[in-house]
Amino acid sequence: MLHSSQPSRWLPLLGLLAALTGSLLSLLFATPALAVSASDLPAAPPQERVLDSAGVLSRSAVAELGKTLERFSPDRVDAHLVTVSRLDYGLSLPQLGTQLVERWQQAADAPNQLLFLIDSQTNSATVAASPELGGQLDPNLLRSTGRTTMTLPIREGGRYRQGSLDAMNRLLSVLEAGLDPGEPVLTEVVSQPTNIPTKEETASSNAYTWIVVLLVVGTLVPMLTWWVFSR
Repeated sequence: MLHSSQPSRWLPLLGLLAALTGSLLSLLFATPALAVSASDLPAAPPQERVLDSAGVLSRSAVAELGKTLERFSPDRVDAHLVTVSRLDYGLSLPQLGTQLVERWQQAADAPNQLLFLIDSQTNSATVAASPELGGQLDPNLLRSTGRTTMTLPIREGGRYRQGSLDAMNRLLSVLEAGLDPGEPVLTEVVSQPTNIPTKEETASSNAYTWIVVLLVVGTLVPMLTWWVFSR
């Protein structure tokens, strides 16, 4: 009976070892996110306006952004939003946008292609458009919209929906009214006065305290020594 009960003591330890082994194996053999190039995306413009392959948008955000992208249609602009989680080696986001615009332009015989692109790995964004749109949406405007209007909200808290929406509304304003609202205004954070001492003030205060202590010790020790030996 003593021998038969001993194996049961090892069962919890064996279970723990099995769990740890499974966790290690899952980490070792986990499938990394596949790198994306233009050939990995649809060969022609899809019906859905938002291709969220990076999975950074909620269903409600996809629906809202899709409706906003539809507003480009009256201006005969075929607009889409594409998100990726990892780019192919050596491929930049603007290059992907240019390649995808060319592919979709040829496949659908739709010259006015407009793409909003997001790379969730680097939290960067860009806007690409067909050359035919250059008269309405010049390259400087597209560059500014991608680098500031779209990218700033993304890098400040991962606001992918807000950044995309702001970029779309900016270009819609240019197409519909001919007015560019401009880049987002950067708010300067002003620190409020506080009674808490700074690091420099604390260091200065500590140094002053040590000087006072050393002066007192340097004065009292000789006096006590003289008093002891003078008795």
